[in-house]
Amino acid sequence: MSQCSVRKALRCVIAAFYVVAGISHILVPLPFTLITPDWVPYPFATIVITGVCEIAGGVGLLIPTLRRAAGLMLAVYAVCVFPANLKHVIEGIHVAPLPDSWWYHAPRLALQPVLIWLPLYSTSLINWPLRRHRKGPT
Repeated sequence: MSQCSVRKALRCVIAAFYVVAGISHILVPLPFTLITPDWVPYPFATIVITGVCEIAGGVGLLIPTLRRAAGLMLAVYAVCVFPANLKHVIEGIHVAPLPDSWWYHAPRLALQPVLIWLPLYSTSLINWPLRRHRKGPT
């Protein structure tokens, strides 16, 4: 499979992931407000707005003229929501139907860098770690 088709497949998967996540933020905001850090103003409105941003980012990945901007914004978004993931685990907040164990939280936290990398790689903003080395003098 060529690098181009891998990126396209990843974009499609990420787009679907973010559209579904965005819809869930809008339709069922309460679980997300529970893990929103206290310093975030207007938690309910913030969750709904982030849902709209997730949908826009997911759709943007599929539109060639918006693809790179969407990839960058989704990577930034993944950095911005990390405090909520930390609050969820540190404060032991129960969010049904999610499990409360480290079998859920550890992989979720460990995969956060992947959620930052994937939109960057799938939109060709970065090539790491799959960059081909050039031959000859640099």
